[in-house]
Amino acid sequence: MNPTIAVTGADLARIDLFEGLDEEALQRWADKTYAFTVGADVLIAEADTSPRGLILLFEGRMRMYKAVDERYEPIGHQTAPTWMQAISALTESPIGVRIVSETDCVVGLIPLDQFIDLALTHRTVHRRIMQAIGPVTARLSQIENDRERLASLGTMAAGLAHELNNPAAAVKRAAAQLADTLDVVMHVIKAFVEAGIERADAERLVALQQRAAEAAADRPALSSVDAADAEDEMLDKLEDLGVHEAWRFAETLAAAGVDDAWLQEVADHAGSATTKALAWIAATLTARGLAEELQESASRMSDLVTAIKTYSYMDRGELVHVDLREGIDATIKVMGHKLKHTQIDVHKDYEDDLPRLGVRGSELNQVWTNLIDNAVDALGQTGTITIGVHRDGPCVRVDIADDGPGIPEESRRRVLEPFYTTKEVGHGTGLGLDTVRRIVEERHDGSISFDTGPDGTTFHVWVPINPTTNANATATATEDQEPTP
Repeated sequence: MNPTIAVTGADLARIDLFEGLDEEALQRWADKTYAFTVGADVLIAEADTSPRGLILLFEGRMRMYKAVDERYEPIGHQTAPTWMQAISALTESPIGVRIVSETDCVVGLIPLDQFIDLALTHRTVHRRIMQAIGPVTARLSQIENDRERLASLGTMAAGLAHELNNPAAAVKRAAAQLADTLDVVMHVIKAFVEAGIERADAERLVALQQRAAEAAADRPALSSVDAADAEDEMLDKLEDLGVHEAWRFAETLAAAGVDDAWLQEVADHAGSATTKALAWIAATLTARGLAEELQESASRMSDLVTAIKTYSYMDRGELVHVDLREGIDATIKVMGHKLKHTQIDVHKDYEDDLPRLGVRGSELNQVWTNLIDNAVDALGQTGTITIGVHRDGPCVRVDIADDGPGIPEESRRRVLEPFYTTKEVGHGTGLGLDTVRRIVEERHDGSISFDTGPDGTTFHVWVPINPTTNANATATATEDQEPTP
């Protein structure tokens, strides 16, 4: 871009960076400024590249983007008149964001060396840049933290949706079948009356129904092959008795294991209502099974809700007193969808009588999520993940190990670096091991390391029992929680 616009001291005076400079000083800056026009959607500066100098925006608006998993996400705007890239230029560090023009703009550039000389000469400009470092860094850190929390929330929500889907579908299916079953049960008395069944016969049919129910409850489940054979055999028997639409309840009666004598006795007492009697008995057996399925599904959903509450600690304050094993167990439940369709075994090796720790529980659960997720990805479809929790001097140590191929040699030195990943775009939790490191080291005064080789990888996390940063933990935690030992 060739300079095409003359810049005056009055142009620079509109920008707050130069507030307080006299006309002579403003002109010195203007003499070093190259100004030009750009259209919309023009790349002004690329992230992670060396700064060319101070960028001044005289007219228009620009948009800032931050690199996230090989894509760029918008993080804010810059509207004229303003200045950009001064911190990177003055510290000669890579640019932290991508800058793209959003409208037609008039842009000024003061080359790097000349900008540094001028900034060091005019202390008010230098001071204003230094004062901006804190807010800018805090803003970028907040954006990163928000992204990490959203990524963790997305992982948690996806896991919960997967895990709730099956019991919810089972409840819906069982409820629909139960309605049909109740219709059969409710009409049986009418059918018996119309068939002229005597009281003694009705009492005997009730006894036969109870006998079938007891047999069904005591009978072990059959294999799929044996169950199919039993159903075919039962269907033949029912058809021999002249039962109408015998296929509707052959499976249920076969599962209960009723024999020929039982069937014949039902026919003897029910007479012309044999089909209705067998349909009623099968309906009651089905209703019992559906009730058990509803109870099991509801219990599963309740367990998942409890797990998600433990995982997020949403009913407690930020700082809580917890047993780390509870958070790890909740994390395993939340991540059940990743393990469900694999042959990966999860073994637990927990020491008894571990102390409760004053920690930021939801943050630590993000650590376990990321480490377990990495272990699953390392194994693929088969293997073993071993999770150990033990007391180790003044700390509780958590070991998360997999027997996968290990971390590649070229990645071992970088896996804990910011933004480094070996995963493809769209895979993983979005947290990154650098976030894991920061949560453990900076938020909990702990430490993290790993061992890796061809036989697998083990991550070690040490969480202090009495960390200095949690000195006020007892006062912050809720009243019903135990104090840190």
